[in-house]
Amino acid sequence: MTTAKSSPSAKPRLTTSAMIASIAAEGQRTKPAPFGHALVELGRSREDVVGMTADLGKYTDLHIFAQAFPDRYYQMGMAEQLLFAAASGLAAEGFMPFATTYAVFASRRAYDFIHQTIAEEDRNVKIACALPGLTSGYGPSHQAAEDLALFRAMPNMTVIDPCDAHEIEQIVPAIAAHRGPVYMRLLRGQVPLVLDEYNYRFELGKAALLRDGGDVLIISSGIMTMRALEAAQALSDDRVNAAVLHVPTIKPLDTDAILREAGKPGRLVVVAENHTVIGGLGEAVASLLMRSGVHPAFRQIGLPDEFLAAGALPTLHDRYGISTVEVTRQIKEWLR
Repeated sequence: MTTAKSSPSAKPRLTTSAMIASIAAEGQRTKPAPFGHALVELGRSREDVVGMTADLGKYTDLHIFAQAFPDRYYQMGMAEQLLFAAASGLAAEGFMPFATTYAVFASRRAYDFIHQTIAEEDRNVKIACALPGLTSGYGPSHQAAEDLALFRAMPNMTVIDPCDAHEIEQIVPAIAAHRGPVYMRLLRGQVPLVLDEYNYRFELGKAALLRDGGDVLIISSGIMTMRALEAAQALSDDRVNAAVLHVPTIKPLDTDAILREAGKPGRLVVVAENHTVIGGLGEAVASLLMRSGVHPAFRQIGLPDEFLAAGALPTLHDRYGISTVEVTRQIKEWLR
């Protein structure tokens, strides 16, 4: 087999391994399987915790819980509707199921079962879903670009979009202490570490101002908070001072923090999310600002209203404007 020669200035050729759900940059600090390890810690203190999945234990890091508590682990096969109906039944009997699958399967294939058996009944089920937004290169079948919009619209459902391993470790016990159904996006495998450098502590329903700045306010969730922090550093090299407000809880929204920060005069407000621009954090913030009479200059960074391409994640993130380079570029253009 021969390989094509490239010029010194050319970008390195991306291999198919770049298509897996790895969002860590080369050399970035990471932590393995934070969800699985956090759930094991929770399981040691709470015997009511059970782990459930639809043939995706290895790919949602639930296999770590299965190894620690094999008698509290339920592998339901490729049957997501059964998975969530059974989770509801276990919750009705006093257990606390943590049910995992891919975000596309929960938000599209099993939505009605979650709506009717978990949300409407207000069952204490915690749904943790991998491959959220554009964290898979395998095309529309595996890209859950609209999951936040769907679960935001579901009554009784708390919705969370974590940024990194540090936050996931804190979310697991926090949602266990919260009575009621939860949908959380899940980052799996080698997950970046970012927020520990900011003395961050997750608090359900609360946003956190990670850095301040007078030129632009970036309101972000999930992996886009990592991108926002990187973009803010890049912007500072051009003497642009960017604030970053991390909003991990999409529902209920921390309206006080958003209105307080967005209401400060003279700043462009940009909402950045790994989700379609329809129905997610951006539109939630925009409607809040309009209803409250707060009218800053406002822009959105998010995925377009279309079925996304398949390919290597770095290429796709550049193409759809959610890479650090593209976030930085767009903000610079808007500030001109």
